[in-house]
Amino acid sequence: MISRMSTLFVRTLREDPADAEVPSHRLLVRAGYIRRTAPGMYTWLPLGLRVLRRIETIIREEMDAIGAQEVSFPALLPREPYEATNRWTEYGPNIFRLKDRKDADYLLGPTHEEMFTLLVKDLYSSYKDLPLSIYQIQTKYRDEARPRAGLLRGREFTMKDSYSFDVDDAGLDASYQAHREAYIRIFDRLGFEYVIVKATSGAMGGSRSEEFLAKAEVGEDTYVRCTNCDYAANVEAVEVRAPEALPYDDAPAAHAEPTPDTPTIATLVDHLNEAYPRSDRPWEAGDTLKNVLVVLLHPDGTKEPLAIGLPGDREVDLKRLGGQLEPLEVEPMDDDELRKHPDLVKGYIGPEVLGTEGKSGIRFLVDPRVVTGTRWVTGANVDGSHVIDLVAGRDFTPDGTIEAADVRDGDPCPRCEDGTLESARGIEMGHIFQLGRKYAEALDLKVLDENGKLVTVTMGSYGIGPSRGVAAIAENTLDEIGLCWPRNVAPYDVHVLATGKDDAIYDAAERLAADLDRQGVAVLYDDRPKVSPGVKFKDAELIGVPTIVTVGRGLADGLVEVKDRRSGERTEVAVADAAAHLIGVVRG
Repeated sequence: MISRMSTLFVRTLREDPADAEVPSHRLLVRAGYIRRTAPGMYTWLPLGLRVLRRIETIIREEMDAIGAQEVSFPALLPREPYEATNRWTEYGPNIFRLKDRKDADYLLGPTHEEMFTLLVKDLYSSYKDLPLSIYQIQTKYRDEARPRAGLLRGREFTMKDSYSFDVDDAGLDASYQAHREAYIRIFDRLGFEYVIVKATSGAMGGSRSEEFLAKAEVGEDTYVRCTNCDYAANVEAVEVRAPEALPYDDAPAAHAEPTPDTPTIATLVDHLNEAYPRSDRPWEAGDTLKNVLVVLLHPDGTKEPLAIGLPGDREVDLKRLGGQLEPLEVEPMDDDELRKHPDLVKGYIGPEVLGTEGKSGIRFLVDPRVVTGTRWVTGANVDGSHVIDLVAGRDFTPDGTIEAADVRDGDPCPRCEDGTLESARGIEMGHIFQLGRKYAEALDLKVLDENGKLVTVTMGSYGIGPSRGVAAIAENTLDEIGLCWPRNVAPYDVHVLATGKDDAIYDAAERLAADLDRQGVAVLYDDRPKVSPGVKFKDAELIGVPTIVTVGRGLADGLVEVKDRRSGERTEVAVADAAAHLIGVVRG
């Protein structure tokens, strides 16, 4: 069926929408793919829905190819399964909760681990039923505090979530690998640049975890890659290579010294170099131990102070810290909160009063670089005073370590000896991880093994965001004049433009569109009689169909113009050969 611009439900815009922050958002609205309904919520118009459905088709084909089977759950879910896994509480304000007329609690599904687990428990009871992989493509809901960037971070979105069920860890490894390979095929077909990186599992739990990130400057995820080996990781998952512990038998005793007016690392280093110069080299920020206070917000509303010790030349990356502590949220400790801890002196906090065994009782976690035997300058917990030669393992013992320091270009690779890290940004398009037995244990999913013994099933979880994918692909392929879709996901294969007033032009364009349609080529035909060629050209470039055919002045010479939207290359083709030529272009 030919789609005609004269009747297609679309309005292109010349001006950017006021609320659009990123290029994909601006162009998807301007080109008539989506319309804003409310913050973080969008109506899909015919053009946008065609792209979304093509993405979903690719996902279905590759999921079906590995033997996964499609199901569909309700979006409206009961409270009880989420209580059993404690996620009713852990999700905190991030889910939409509601009550029915009988005052029973429900939620709009943010994700469906519990429901998949219970469904398998209801139907399967033997190892003979496994392995099993099932999936759905369904609308999800999350009460984002700050929805932004159009489809990239919304409150309502489409997600493909699949789950594997196996008797043992070897089976889980095989299921994980099958999904990983399917994801590679999916993203190769979607037609944009992506990278696979090590990731954290966060609140989902589990062990092995990888993200598929679309490369994009506007992406919210920062990842790093090694310049020497194939190491790649989301910054939240980077593991700092801890140095070897150092002997400290000959280390001088720690000594407090006056350091007036030095509440910052920079002022402290300047003072040290003036008042207590080293004989081997100048003092540097990395010689100091910075103790940063944050507050952890638990899902039940309680607050917990936390102290983090890290080299003074580093900053705490709150997003990275939050990734280590999910489902807890993290915020800096403000002055009002600090006043609740009178044992701490602002600007001069030292590790000797920190830790669960310390005077303050505040849990104290340190960067992996703070190993036994390292010597530090740090706060003496006295106004205007710092301690020099404070030795880790001798003078203080933290409660543990945490990866919270910012990751920088040039940092050593955690995997190889010669490489350094370089950073880039991306959009999370897929996430796969080995859930293990967290949900199966919580919901008592067990089967009889081959020896007749009940064993807990082990699970994997695999997500892709089709609606986010529309924006991610657009972001990765657009140019300065409009969208530029890869052929596999474009709303149409060919965009035919009739440019002129002569009936012969419209007749020839109509015949060409009909010939293509009969051959299974999806055609968008701009048949608007009172619209200027310039407007038609601009709309075609904005909409971004990969092949644009102009039937216009060249018809007098028996020619039409074929333009490749991505490269801009133009080719004149005889009218009689146009349909065959275009079919060849479309089908490669």
